Amino acid sequence: MAQQAICKIQMFALAVCCILSASFLHCNARRVGFYYFVLEWPGSYCDTWSRCCYPKTGKPAADFSIHGLWPDYNNGGWPSYCDQRNRFDPSLITDLEEDLTTYWSSLSCPSSNSHSFWAHEWNKHGTCTESTLDQHAYFQAAIRLRERIDLLGALQSAGIHPDGGRYSLRSIVHALEQAIGHTPAVECNRDAYGNTQLYEVYICVATDGSTLIPCSVFPQSSCSSYVVFPSFGHTGVQSALSS
Repeated sequence: MAQQAICKIQMFALAVCCILSASFLHCNARRVGFYYFVLEWPGSYCDTWSRCCYPKTGKPAADFSIHGLWPDYNNGGWPSYCDQRNRFDPSLITDLEEDLTTYWSSLSCPSSNSHSFWAHEWNKHGTCTESTLDQHAYFQAAIRLRERIDLLGALQSAGIHPDGGRYSLRSIVHALEQAIGHTPAVECNRDAYGNTQLYEVYICVATDGSTLIPCSVFPQSSCSSYVVFPSFGHTGVQSALSS
């Protein structure tokens, strides 16, 4: 009976530890296997029914932008919100803000300076990388990856342009392989008319935040065999003044 009581106390203490630390990763002793570096095409974000708003810094470039750097357990599962005591602190990345504005701007409404977007990505995903990447290193790693990987250039070199045309998914993946060196995962969404379109590219990165590696697992894709590659113009954009 005494042993059962001790076990219950130990289990309760472990539960309290998990609640206080808010760390699924630490409490479950699971190791992150790699990161997904996720880039999105802004034209496909903006031309859906939900529409978009340009950030207060102005219209981003018509190029792939960063969505996030997301840890994965190597089996399709992932940790999140691993350390609520280490919340996003913009003062730690002031030297990176210009590059973050260039490569990692928010298109959500209402129009913003993207700080809430960066805060969400750090608090949900970045805190689960802090055993190897602190907040500054996390954002710096994403910027350096984006500077190295020219997805749009690779697609255009293969004759695949953001002109609203339809392209085979196979040709898109093959072109992206030339820029990455490994096969990426491609995710699609639907525009306001229901057309399946190129939306996001998932690239696998080692936990050093730098080395590109083959993906051991791919997220489920909603792409069809042929997808639209839309332009990034004014379609679906709400006025920053009215948002």
